Amino acid sequence: MKVTVDYDLCASNAVCMSIAPEIFEVRDDGFMYVLNENPGPEFDEKLQEAVNGCPTGAISIGE
Repeated sequence: MKVTVDYDLCASNAVCMSIAPEIFEVRDDGFMYVLNENPGPEFDEKLQEAVNGCPTGAISIGE
């Protein structure tokens, strides 16, 4: 899977980080960073939860 973030939509509210801290991080500069753009299948469930939980719809996943 490939994680994609639309940074124009991202509000850096850290919902994704609270769900999947292995993949997402909001740093002291106030911006969200993707730590792992191609997480393994062991993260599928957390990643889908982060996509569904993103209040702005900024996160998507693809092949």
